[in-house]
Amino acid sequence: MQKIILNDLGLDDYKKVWSYQNELFQKVIDIKLANREREKQEPTPNYFLFTEHPHVYTLGKSGDVNNLLLNKKQLEEKGITFFKSNRGGDITYHGPGQVVGYPIIDLDNFFPDIHVYMRKLEEVIILSLAEYNLKGERSEGETGVWLDVGTPFTRKICALGVRTSRWVTMHGFALNVDTDLGYFDHIIPCGIRGKAVTSLEVELGKKLPHQEVKDNILKHFSKVFKAEFV
Repeated sequence: MQKIILNDLGLDDYKKVWSYQNELFQKVIDIKLANREREKQEPTPNYFLFTEHPHVYTLGKSGDVNNLLLNKKQLEEKGITFFKSNRGGDITYHGPGQVVGYPIIDLDNFFPDIHVYMRKLEEVIILSLAEYNLKGERSEGETGVWLDVGTPFTRKICALGVRTSRWVTMHGFALNVDTDLGYFDHIIPCGIRGKAVTSLEVELGKKLPHQEVKDNILKHFSKVFKAEFV
């Protein structure tokens, strides 16, 4: 069973956490590269970061900046930062009330397949939502976890976006727990028009302790990935 080093960073600046992710990401890659020259292989570590960010819109490397509906002055007035990220996907929002998870893992320790990895991340969230009798689903061609797929009421509750290099991952998922959903009105989330965004608070009509939500995610991540957190 693979071990994953867990670190909960709490509320922290997006750029600062992004830099920390890159540091861990490069550390794992450097070990893999060095192992090519070694007779005795050094095991690669796996990490999992929990965090929550102040208001920020992030744009993936393949994203369209036109999906941001505010100009620089409006962003400043609303106290929102904007960051061009190196993850996949389009634009999304991070802010207080989200549980954000960043697995920085070597897929060679699990399964070297990015599509399997994305589906397993979605499965972790789907199983975590089931703890609250919510039926999370995948939407064909649209990454993330949704509710009421295939109906006029389809709405997204969790966004996913990752980067991989040499089978090492970074970035991850953002689950709306008690997020102020009004901030999504200033973007076209993930570049997808005409679909709503929701949160656990909206769906359940009550706030949940963030630690409880995190514990459920860790429980299901352990099962799905056959891993142990340390």
